[in-house]
Amino acid sequence: MVSREVTVNNSVGLHARPATFFIQRANSFKSSIWVEKDERRVNAKSLLGVLSLGIVKGTSINIIADGSDEEDAVETLVGIIENNFTE
Repeated sequence: MVSREVTVNNSVGLHARPATFFIQRANSFKSSIWVEKDERRVNAKSLLGVLSLGIVKGTSINIIADGSDEEDAVETLVGIIENNFTE
């Protein structure tokens, strides 16, 4: 299991279009992946789950992955957030 904390800094947070892009990338990995905010953990491959966290600009979250490609999954998803959801 791999975990890394990252702060969301794009203007709208993890909402609508950025969340959809994030989830599409999460679904490209075989590992189980979660997004954790405060004490809540949701499936990173679920749009409703991610949106339910209400992640706004400046929020620190943890990206957690467990599986055969866990390190690549965490690094890729953290990179997406750090680059404000652009490739």
